[in-house]
Amino acid sequence: MQRVPVLDKNGKPLMPTKPSRARRWLKEGKAKIVGNDLNIFSIQLLVEPSGCDTQSIALGLDPGKKFTGVGVQSAKSTLFMAHLILPFSDVTKKMSVRRILRRARRGRRINRKLPFHQRAHRQKRFDNRKQNKLPPSIRANKQIELRVTKELVKLFPVTQITYEYIKARGDRGFSPVMVGQKMMLQWLEKIAPTNKQQGWQTSILRQHLGLAKDKKDKSKQSPETHAHDGVALAASSFVRFEKFQTANTRGHHWVGEVTVTSAPFRVIARPNVFRRQLHFENPVSDVVNYRKRKGGTVTPFGFRSGDLVKAEKAGKVYIGWVGGYTQTAKTKNISVYDHNWHRLGQFSPSKVHLIKRNTKLCVAA
Repeated sequence: MQRVPVLDKNGKPLMPTKPSRARRWLKEGKAKIVGNDLNIFSIQLLVEPSGCDTQSIALGLDPGKKFTGVGVQSAKSTLFMAHLILPFSDVTKKMSVRRILRRARRGRRINRKLPFHQRAHRQKRFDNRKQNKLPPSIRANKQIELRVTKELVKLFPVTQITYEYIKARGDRGFSPVMVGQKMMLQWLEKIAPTNKQQGWQTSILRQHLGLAKDKKDKSKQSPETHAHDGVALAASSFVRFEKFQTANTRGHHWVGEVTVTSAPFRVIARPNVFRRQLHFENPVSDVVNYRKRKGGTVTPFGFRSGDLVKAEKAGKVYIGWVGGYTQTAKTKNISVYDHNWHRLGQFSPSKVHLIKRNTKLCVAA
């Protein structure tokens, strides 16, 4: 049975409760519904709770290069599952374009016909070889994982975080997922006690719990791809595979007990917002030689990029996020996108209604 997160009067997370009890508290006026950035139904008590004792709740993170699995688990039930769409590819593409444009500007500025010592080379302004910073694409991945973790800690009294640690063995080469692992563990340690676990241990525990794993298409937005690994990581706080030895036998056995149940599942991504640039790199046509505006997070219609809105068109209602706008002498349209940042359509500003301001997260059930 699913559980509802509960907060006390001061916003401190308590143990989740049953939906029937939450409905009764709402009906009796003892609680109210509170919003959160993960779109999880949760309530806040308006009266003093009967008790503030909490049980152990663990959070598991299964990081990847493009997707991450998240699971929140107690000894008696699964509380939450999520599939994170990481911005690795989008950031990498933007950084590549930035590099190309920077080199083009440098090539136009420097007169290579002059001797080298007379060329307009800009002197370095700072030391960029300190080797203590993450690449932008990796940092963006870790930041969205950290953001979701902080939001979950606000809803559940998390007592333990388990992070899957990746090691390259043999001649398998180097994985981008390995970059920034130590820094991520340092960030998580500031939130709750954190331990690390290797992938083969997660696989054994996932099979023991009877959780399915879809290895054919890792981009599939279902619990079987990555979220079940997050649940298995969280469950490792309650179940472990230990050695045993007696006078006549020896081997391994499972110690502890945990119950895996159904839980809310969310697909979470980051809005693919383009910052304001002067214009597109290429003109519209060779005849006009006109360059259109590009990017920007503010529209002249009161909406910002990343705002959750409800849009209507031809009698059909769409729920999505603002991604930009088009304004000409004849037309004014707002572009609305889904959580995968695929455009749902362009809508008239009068047909677009704000639901929630930009939280820098796109959450889909």
